[in-house]
Amino acid sequence: MTSDDDPVLDDPVGRSLDGRHARFARRLGRAATYTPDVATFSSVCTDPSAKDWADLAELLGPGAFADMFNCPALPPSDWEPVFRLDGRRMLWHGGDHLDLPAPGPDVVELGPENTPEMLALVSRTEPGPFWPRTRELGTYLGVRVDGTLVAMAGERLRPPGWTEISAVCTAPEARGRGHAARLVTTLAARVLARGDRPFLHVAERNTGARALYERLGFKTHGQVTFRGFRTPGAH
Repeated sequence: MTSDDDPVLDDPVGRSLDGRHARFARRLGRAATYTPDVATFSSVCTDPSAKDWADLAELLGPGAFADMFNCPALPPSDWEPVFRLDGRRMLWHGGDHLDLPAPGPDVVELGPENTPEMLALVSRTEPGPFWPRTRELGTYLGVRVDGTLVAMAGERLRPPGWTEISAVCTAPEARGRGHAARLVTTLAARVLARGDRPFLHVAERNTGARALYERLGFKTHGQVTFRGFRTPGAH
């Protein structure tokens, strides 16, 4: 199993765009970002220079949003802060094999035809950034009750050796029934089966989700700070 101190986790966005997500990448110099309708995450490596920030600003355009995920460096002073969110990175510690949960007819794999209802569920539950093509980053699973999508989870960042589980959400009327646990466990088993190690991120304030992930086999690896900025120029 990969080491907890694997350096690819210092720049999971950049390392994903270098590898398994290269088809979604836009680049200029060392700056990289996703195609906008897939994700808003950007990377300037872990030791950015003034030129790297300038390249990212040119890549994104004036007054554009830059979601820096967990970049340890701050951009130049003329970049406008948009948000800051404290969180945790959690790594899988449940062993290198996990039996798949018993299948159920209500668990489905979500495809492009499901995008409208996925976006509708995200708008109700706000699990984090999710765009019209985010589903293309990996496998997304959902739970249906009476034909209605009430819960989902999927794969997002994929640096070498790792797969991030993300967009874990359940409609308010369907909570407390184990849907999120079943989806995360199913995804973790699939990730392990192909030789990757699962990891995820959770907002510091979301103590309920953190407790769930700990019960499922994840442990806190460290604190992370998510920041968003607007590039210099006209808004």
